[in-house]
Amino acid sequence: MLTLWRTPETTLANLSDEVDRLMKDIAKPESGAWTGYGNCPAADVAESEAAFLVTIDLPGHDPKAIELQVENDVLTVKSERKWTESAEGTAVHRAERAHGTFFRSFTLPKTVDAGKVEARYEAGVLTVTLPKREEARPRTISVQTA
Repeated sequence: MLTLWRTPETTLANLSDEVDRLMKDIAKPESGAWTGYGNCPAADVAESEAAFLVTIDLPGHDPKAIELQVENDVLTVKSERKWTESAEGTAVHRAERAHGTFFRSFTLPKTVDAGKVEARYEAGVLTVTLPKREEARPRTISVQTA
């Protein structure tokens, strides 16, 4: 039987390693997913023949405050969900809903026509349509016979 000896030093070192790992998972500033609260809204990316669609859940966000930018083949979405003050005389027993500023960046393929990007916010969901350039769309070529 093998016995593992734990000392305060090894326990603290293991705890430190685990905290470092968790912070890297939460922060990820290089991916644009950091919010300060670990809040990164869920996003789906889909592709059709004509466009890419990026759909992001943003419940409780003011659509006028959502910022979209396409630059150097990168789509950046930034928004803020404000903290809702509780009514006077009420005590908050649990606060799990994320609030604060977030941003996400998505690297776009060269086939996207950045000048024709459209965005729509409905029922707490942001949908960004990124049309493909005409020359990047599939086309059918007929074969001629002699």
